[in-house]
Amino acid sequence: MLEIPSIITNPALLTEEAMKFLEQYIEEVSPAGDMPARKDEICAEIRESGTWTPTFPELEYGARIAWRNNNRCIGRYFWKSLIVRDRRHVEDAPTIFEECQAHLKSATNNGNIRSTITIFAPQRPSEAGIRIWNYQLLGYAGWKLVTGERLGDPLNDEFTARAIAHGWQPPKEKTNFDLLPVFITDATGKLQCFELARDSVREVRIVHPEHPDLLPADLRWYAVPLLTEMSLQIGGLNFPAAPFNGFYMGTEIGARNFADENRYHLLPSIADHLQLDRSSNSTLWKDRALLELNVAVLHSFRRAGVTIIDHHTACQTFMQHIEAEEKQSRPVTGDWSWLIPPMSPATTRVFHRYYDESELTPSYHHQTRIWPEGAKTCPFSPGKE
Repeated sequence: MLEIPSIITNPALLTEEAMKFLEQYIEEVSPAGDMPARKDEICAEIRESGTWTPTFPELEYGARIAWRNNNRCIGRYFWKSLIVRDRRHVEDAPTIFEECQAHLKSATNNGNIRSTITIFAPQRPSEAGIRIWNYQLLGYAGWKLVTGERLGDPLNDEFTARAIAHGWQPPKEKTNFDLLPVFITDATGKLQCFELARDSVREVRIVHPEHPDLLPADLRWYAVPLLTEMSLQIGGLNFPAAPFNGFYMGTEIGARNFADENRYHLLPSIADHLQLDRSSNSTLWKDRALLELNVAVLHSFRRAGVTIIDHHTACQTFMQHIEAEEKQSRPVTGDWSWLIPPMSPATTRVFHRYYDESELTPSYHHQTRIWPEGAKTCPFSPGKE
């Protein structure tokens, strides 16, 4: 997914992008809509203020289409069901954080995960724009102990170090699953740090259905993958804070987070517990251990009543999405390397085709991480009782 300029300041270019979006909106949502009147409103607003303000229906449509256009997402079949929370009026960091917690609690929905996006104020020409610096709202700290032992998620080593440098007080007793704080800058660029309330975070204990001692006793993962690092682009506008969640595909946890050598790296210990021969790659011990790890993830989420989808079903729904879009004469773009599951990809139909990698708009985009200087203390710390 390509980087994009943070904001369009050229009125003519912004007007052009807004009109492209409006035409698409009218065509798909409101064929009988008054295009000339709305066009005049937007053009006048851009001339006067250098920006424009989508109505809620336009915003909702834009967010859903951005999901439909996401080249790396295999879960796009569900794009029409996205719940859009309009929080464009919220601009101070403490309230942004409260809204993120509310989003998480609502999306968790007692385990029946609801795909949701919360959209905060767009970036304005004279401001830096709101940013949530975590890759996901939830994440586990990575620890390098003085003994040389490793704990936690190595993916977050750098973020953990930055959090401490910016004033976060880490737990005295470190574990493999210590939740990271959340860092937010408001529209003025002021950085603040917050800690999530424990009652807003649903975690799933991971156990194997047939081998109760196969996995570490503390193994767990959070229920909702709430992405906070990506920006939303609609009609030339940039919303740099638009946290978004779907629900997990099992292999995201079992074949990546837990299995990767540079993450929790559980395959060797699982293989040893199962008494698999690790003397050679040709014994396929990694494959056999990986299968059991993914069985455990799917079993545990379902036992806990938390929404999850296996990679075969996810690929089937994606093919249904392609078929539905083709009936509407709409192209389905995609990044093959991201769409194929990290386990048994050749057993799926998604693997056996190519995809147009064009970038369509509206869209979600990764943002460059250039940490600002700011708070040296953690001023707001709910959930520590």
